[in-house]
Amino acid sequence: MSGKHYKGPEVSCCIKYFIFGFNVIFWFLGITFLGIGLWAWNEKEDVINTQCGYDARQKPEVDQQIVIYTKGCVPQFEKWLQDNLTIVAGIFIGIALLQIFGICLAQNLVSDIEAVRASW
Repeated sequence: MSGKHYKGPEVSCCIKYFIFGFNVIFWFLGITFLGIGLWAWNEKEDVINTQCGYDARQKPEVDQQIVIYTKGCVPQFEKWLQDNLTIVAGIFIGIALLQIFGICLAQNLVSDIEAVRASW
């Protein structure tokens, strides 16, 4: 058997480990975002601001609007999203392309495995 090599179809180790690393990274990112979301949900209206309105009513109305926020978070977030729509869309498209690339690699790995299985 010295000098003889297997000449049949093989499963690419590079693709196999790349897909594994890819999945681990997305898994950790998902856990991180879930953790941040749960933390934010837990930390949100429990904090009491004891300085809310402190000396604000003694100032002229124009100066009060600098200290007291009269707009809600959701409309401000919607405005921020509209102002940064190209950046947000670019990030989402980039993530989608990464996931499509992972799907293509997974399909390539499945084809390699089926080719090896067919050669038995």
